Formats: sequence, C-alpha cells, structure tokens
Amino acid sequence: MFDPLSPTLSRWERELTEQQCNQMHKSIYRLKNYFFHMQRIVILFILISTFVFQAGIAAEIDSVTPRKLKLDNSLTIINTIFNQRIQEAIQKANAQQDGDEFCNEEVLYTELRKAIFQSFTASWGLKGYDLDKQLRSLLARQSYSLSLNDSIYRDIEYLEGLSLNIKGLSDVININSHLIGLDKMGHFFAEGWQYFELTQYGDHNIEQALEWGKQQEAGKFGYTSTGVFSFSDLVANFNGWRFWNKVLLKENDPLKGVIANFFNRPYITCEIQLITSIKSKKIVKAWEYNTLFDLSDYVDGTWDEGNNCNSYKDPLIEEKVTLRMKNVNPDFTCPFIAAYCLESQKKYGYYAKHVLHPYCLTVTEE
Repeated sequence: MFDPLSPTLSRWERELTEQQCNQMHKSIYRLKNYFFHMQRIVILFILISTFVFQAGIAAEIDSVTPRKLKLDNSLTIINTIFNQRIQEAIQKANAQQDGDEFCNEEVLYTELRKAIFQSFTASWGLKGYDLDKQLRSLLARQSYSLSLNDSIYRDIEYLEGLSLNIKGLSDVININSHLIGLDKMGHFFAEGWQYFELTQYGDHNIEQALEWGKQQEAGKFGYTSTGVFSFSDLVANFNGWRFWNKVLLKENDPLKGVIANFFNRPYITCEIQLITSIKSKKIVKAWEYNTLFDLSDYVDGTWDEGNNCNSYKDPLIEEKVTLRMKNVNPDFTCPFIAAYCLESQKKYGYYAKHVLHPYCLTVTEE
C-alpha cells in the first residue's frame, strides 16, 4: 500500500504528494462551492417559473395612450372565430358518442374548452394567456400593440410587477366603440370557466364565485404579479360565467329578469336525429348548435379600463402610473365616460359591488 509518510520516500516525493493532496482539497472545495451556487440558481429558477406559471393569465393593457386612436370594430371577426371553434367542439363531442349513450355533458365541456383555447388538453397550461396571444396574431390588423417601455406602466419595476415586466402588455381592440384589451377574452373564457366550475361542480353560489375572483385579482392575477388590480378583468370573468352557463342554460341568467330568462335559449341542445334514428331503428340524439355566440351580448363600457378604473398595489405604483397618464393625456380622468358606469350599475345591479371600481360604482346622474 502506498504511504506518503513512508521513510523510504525522498523529501521531494513527500512534498510533491502533499502538494497533490492540497490541490485535491482545493478542487473538492471549489466543486462543492460550484454545486452550492448551482443549487441556489435552480431553486430560484423554479420559484420564478412557478410564480410566472401561477400568474400566467395575468396581463395588463394601456387604455390611456391609444384612447384617441380609430380602430376597426373587431366584433364580427371575434364572433366568427369562436362560432367556428364551438361548432368544431360540438362535432368532436358527437363523434365520441358510444352505443346508446348520447349527449355526454362532460365530453361536451371538455371539447369546448379544447376548441376555444385551441389546446390538446382542457385544463393544463396557461389557457387565458395562450388565447390572448392567439388573438393578437389573428387580429393584428385590427388591434393596437404597445410596448411596456412606451406605456403608462413603464416605471413599474420588476419587484413591483414581475409578470408585467416579463410578459409585457396585451393588445387593445375596438368592440362596438369600447376600447378593450385582448387579455379580457382570456379572462372571459378561462376565468369564466373557473367561476362556472365553482358553481357547477363545487359548493359556491355565484356571489361566492365573484368574491373568489376578487381574491385572485388581489393576489396572483393582479397585485402580486403585475401590481395592478383590474376591475375590468372581474367584469370579463363574470360575463364568462354567463357564457358557460348559457351553453346548456341549466340556471337562469342572474342579470336577466323573469321574462328575459323565459325567452333565453341555450347555445347547445340535445336533439333527436330523425334520419339517423329511422336508419338505426332507434332513437339517436346528438348535440346541436342552437344559438350563435355573439360577444356583444356580454361586452359593455366597463370592460374598458378607462371607464372601470384600476387600483394599484401601493401608493408609489399609483403615483408612477398617474403621472404617466397625465403626460400622455392631460385631460384624461377615470371614468373617462361616466355614462357607461351608470349603464353598468343598472346592468349588474346587486352584483355591481363585485365588479365595478368604487369610482364607477359611485357615479350618479347629473
């Protein structure tokens, strides 16, 4: 066995061996130090990735800078896109009918979400944000894109709004003369579905679902991720619940009166297929598209953040944004068109307190 302290070794050999040992210890120390720092980097990366994933739907728009722009109305294009996707979902749901089991509701809702979000899955992924990005591409000629560095949010730092700085801003579009962020479509379909899940499959009523939405906006979808609390997001979420509820219309629309609910019809119904039934010599049913989707049934002036004002995580952020607003448009005040707040107070009635900013909620007729 080799012994570095053996008297048979020369002094030069022992010194060389000691140098090798010292060098080896230094190498081990550097290696340990390297792995320690790498571990910290990996943990930080995981934490940031998890945060961004959780805040995936959180996006903001600048509703002040493009206020005077004239944009084409995107309503018809949006209706066409989503009517096609809904029809695609119905066809796929019907194709999965097995034997004598017709009109499976779970399959229908799954295929609707996959088609609307253009996703291979109904649940996994950043559905709202992905839909936002799809529409930015599809509506590029009708929308207005603004970089974060040119917006009223340019002074919000990373620690104040991490998600905002990483993802930037969504585009804005014109829907029936309302300046609306494309992120609202993600809220409408994705968050609207979450509200619907809480009431359809959970133990929440609609008011509890609305309160849950406010908590999310005060957390990972708003204050925590972007530094901004958007009441217009809450309006889009609530109307998204109304959309998903109207798919099969098992509950009355809480914003409609008795007569309007009596004449209200679901988007999709389960109908007897006469010719197929005759050929099969038995009753065959399938889903049919009963009423076309029309976004104008849901959109109003408080989807516009220029009317349904934002709140901010702290006074410093609010001061930064307000100063930029004044620089961009000295005449701008929120609500920009107070009449839309009055209309929404009537539209949302009892539920207005859950979706309207206090400035919009307290507007009175002059």
